[in-house]
Amino acid sequence: PVVLYCAAGTRSVLAVRSLLELGYANVRWLTGGFGGWKKAGLPWEMPAALRGDQEARYSRHTMLPEVGVVGQVKLLKSKVLCIGAGGLGSPSSMYLAAAGIGTIGMIDDDVVDASNLQRQILHGTDRVGTAKVESAELTLRGLNPDVKVDKHRTRITADNAIELITPYDVIIDGADNFATRYLVNDVALRLGKPVIHASIFRFEGQLTVFPANGSPCYRCLYPQPPPADEAPSCAEAGVLGVLPGVMGVLQATEAIKLLLGLGESLAGRLLVYDALRVKFRELKLRRDPKCPTCGDGVDRTKIPLIDYEQFCAGPKH
Repeated sequence: PVVLYCAAGTRSVLAVRSLLELGYANVRWLTGGFGGWKKAGLPWEMPAALRGDQEARYSRHTMLPEVGVVGQVKLLKSKVLCIGAGGLGSPSSMYLAAAGIGTIGMIDDDVVDASNLQRQILHGTDRVGTAKVESAELTLRGLNPDVKVDKHRTRITADNAIELITPYDVIIDGADNFATRYLVNDVALRLGKPVIHASIFRFEGQLTVFPANGSPCYRCLYPQPPPADEAPSCAEAGVLGVLPGVMGVLQATEAIKLLLGLGESLAGRLLVYDALRVKFRELKLRRDPKCPTCGDGVDRTKIPLIDYEQFCAGPKH
């Protein structure tokens, strides 16, 4: 049947009678109207809507049929956690803020250093010595006051990882060390959270998505951490300043796609970018049935959280 309703249920009765007189059948009204429905404690949901200022801000999103007002409202209700407020966390968080992600969490225990400014565009010269999460909040809120920034000035550890990651829908992994990447992988598997992973080295970047179902996962890609002399940090090996911008923007893109259910994710694929040759390569990632965190027979809800600082500092493999 066609059900008509109004605020109090009066005008809808008159409308139904008029339709019946015109020959329409199977037309009903909602007794008591919308107000009566609410008063009875029945479920209801406000339709997706944007404020006037938001309509202008997000107009280039809402005109996309794949996004629309409903999609934009969903982004405004979403929560994304950025592991690191550095090279990758800068562009990814800034584009997420511009897109209207409602809550962005930033985890970083470091302060802004002059050597960061060549690539970490969240921060400026006047913020050298400032906590990175404080600097990040200033930048992100300046970009978009709709965004709430959760500041976590701490290192993510086995003791606090579950508490930190639980509230968020998507995790952006911009960590610069293997210990943190392994830990984020394990916690995300336990909690069923998707992770968008990227890494950078000199002139090359890598990107993939580890889906909420966790297969394949980071341990499938790197069963063991490489020796330290084969995986130097940016401080030791250097990095082209614009490279994290490319990879971080791609991370933000994948996050928005996941949140809105758009397109095809990079799950099961590793995208490798060579900045010197301006080439992208795609490698197939396969789940390792013997993987200790997502392999056959593993209860992901009971994955132990270990001290990866010690694990990654162990014997060379």
